[in-house]
Formats: sequence, C-alpha cells, structure tokens
Amino acid sequence: MVKIALIGYGKMGLEIEKSAISRGHEIIHAFNRSNPVTIEKLSEADVAIEFTQPEAAVNNIQMCFQASCPVIVGTTGWYPQFDAVKLECEAQNGSLLYATNFSLGVNISFFLNGILAKIMSHYPDYNAKITEIHHTKKMDSPSGTAISLAEGIIENHPSFKEWELNTGASFGPKLPIEALREGEVPGTHIVTFSSAIDSITLKHEAFNRTGFALGSVIAAEWLSDKKGVYSMKDMLNFDALIQ
Repeated sequence: MVKIALIGYGKMGLEIEKSAISRGHEIIHAFNRSNPVTIEKLSEADVAIEFTQPEAAVNNIQMCFQASCPVIVGTTGWYPQFDAVKLECEAQNGSLLYATNFSLGVNISFFLNGILAKIMSHYPDYNAKITEIHHTKKMDSPSGTAISLAEGIIENHPSFKEWELNTGASFGPKLPIEALREGEVPGTHIVTFSSAIDSITLKHEAFNRTGFALGSVIAAEWLSDKKGVYSMKDMLNFDALIQ
C-alpha cells in the first residue's frame, strides 16, 4: 500500500482517487484551495500526485522536495522552468516523475510517433501536421501531449526544426499544430503525413479521464522508492519490448 497525497482535487483528482483506492492504496491528504498544501502534511505521504495549474506547479513541486516526498506531476505548461526544477531536485536528493500525459495508450503513441517520423524522413513528398482536440476548459494551447508529439517528430525528422500553432500542413522547417477546443472532449491527438496520393494517420482518442488517472497511480507506485528525475519513457521502457 502506498500513502498518496493529492495536490489538486478537481475532476482529475477524483479520478486518481478512484484508481488509487481500487489498487489498494490510501489517499491521506487531498489538497485544494480550501485545504492548502503544507510541507508538514506532505512529509506524511509516500508520494504526491500533482494535477493543478501551470502557475502553481513549480511551487508545489518545490514543497514536495522540501518534504522529501516523491512527486508525480501531470500539470503541463511549467516546462520553461524545467531546468531549474531539475537542478533543485538533484540538490535536494528529491524524486520527480513528470509527463505531458500518463495514459498508456498515449505513451505507446509517443513511441510509435518517433518511429513513424524517422521512416517518413526518407519520403520528402509527405508533409506533416498535428491536430489536438480538448475540452473548452483546458488552459494551455497547444496541449503538452501535442508538444511531446511535435518534439518526437522534430527529433527524428530533419526537415522539421520547431513547431508552431497553425491550421495547415508543412514540409518544414516549422511543424504545424492545430489546437481545437470543443465541448467536453477528454483529449484527441492526430499526427498526419500526407502526399498528393495518400495519407498516413496516427491517432489517439481518450474516451474519459480514467487512463490518465490510472497511469499516474502506476507511476506513483514505481517512483515511491527512487531518487532523481524521470519520465514515463523511463518507466515504460518500450525499447526493451522490441529488441
């Protein structure tokens, strides 16, 4: 059993709570605006799971380091401060696992996206674009997941050097990301390579928040006895599956 502190207790926090309890864990604290995070309470947990807002995430992470509480971070939009947070984690012998998306299916898509981009780099007749669709209350645009997909293409396809918000498709050097906000959509991400004669599409569609919540709980189980900075790529280690 893992004693978990939830930092953020909205819709995602409630889903995480359900997943954690179903796996035999205990939620010992659930922090929100009416019950603020404290170092003292964090120190009572084996691990914290943080899903809040970009402007609050870094302070929450730092408090976890100070409390010697490993922290899983699902908030996106704070990555411009990532290098400083990583240095502080190392200085305080802390534990951090961050992800733009904790869904197993999305992380499989990240892996396949890199392989696809590497293959398509040999076929210059194909342009590329990313489309992401989320609910109207999502704060960041494009989504962190879309940015991760873009980074996977840029890393493996030399024609692309950076991403931009744009509704078109491109042969490079900028990779377009179209960000749509519709209703209560949990999250849909589509990578498309198109030529004059056909197109190739990699799509992940979330039906609900359960996959995100379950993935964060599994990450909490994995991180609880480790030190350092990790991502879902470290935890899942898909490379080992295709050796």
